[in-house]
Amino acid sequence: MAAIFLDCTDDLEPLWKRVLRPDDPKIAVNLSKVTPDDVPRLIEGFDTLINDHTYFNPALLERCQAKGLKRIVFLGTGASSYIDLPAAQRCGIRVDNIKGYGDIAVAEQTLALLMDAARRIARMDRGIREGKWRTLEGMQLHGKRLGLVGFGGIGKEMARLGRGIGMEVVAWNRTAVKDAPVPMLTLDEVLSTSDVVSLHLALNDATKGMIDAARIQRMKPGVLLVNTARAAVVDEPAMLAALQYGHIRHAALDVFHTEPLPGDHPLTKLDNVTLAAHSGFLTPEATMTMLRISIDMVIAG
Repeated sequence: MAAIFLDCTDDLEPLWKRVLRPDDPKIAVNLSKVTPDDVPRLIEGFDTLINDHTYFNPALLERCQAKGLKRIVFLGTGASSYIDLPAAQRCGIRVDNIKGYGDIAVAEQTLALLMDAARRIARMDRGIREGKWRTLEGMQLHGKRLGLVGFGGIGKEMARLGRGIGMEVVAWNRTAVKDAPVPMLTLDEVLSTSDVVSLHLALNDATKGMIDAARIQRMKPGVLLVNTARAAVVDEPAMLAALQYGHIRHAALDVFHTEPLPGDHPLTKLDNVTLAAHSGFLTPEATMTMLRISIDMVIAG
């Protein structure tokens, strides 16, 4: 095994150094800016690379395969956003995702967004900065039902946080969950009975557009909707319509169909929306966990 961290950044390097152990095998680290034409030269002599943000299209994968590349460890869960996975498979290049590293961080971001949706703090902050003093009534979360759509690692962390502030937590998952710590209901039951719906689904063919107009209509009038999963799980026009006529009282979103979100997007014109810049996973603790896992995966082969 000979490995290189292809596209380390100045921000990642100190965290990388903090997670290295004295007995780790040597992994080369490239700190220079990477262009597609640079990649085959940089990986020469390495059969494994750790990839943070470099895009690998079919042509580049073929060039790398010719240089002996056998494996890419992608820093995150969304490798398909940066690597043409069918092309990698055709080239015999194995691609590994890193899961679970940000469960706590994303759940905490979800809770922060939920708090803002309930108490409208960001909206009051904007008003005060503009010289407008307006006291807005909020929603008390204690005793309300939090419905989790998806109950993997992040969903389980969110259940722990929700119960910690006195919410009644229920969940739905696409597959059975053994020894679930909260009641598992049908999707319709979660949507129709929850005061807050929080989405924690992976994006795939089965979940794309799952929260469509019909399912939004099944939600309680005045529901709070939080999405820190993937934007494409939700039918955006249906969500916008429900926000505009108040069926959804407030949406708190960390993910969008187009990122960065354009300044003139309809979501930016609505007062009953809280927007975050896809940052739920971004804490030093989560990043160090991810980097350490990547090293362990390289070692394990």
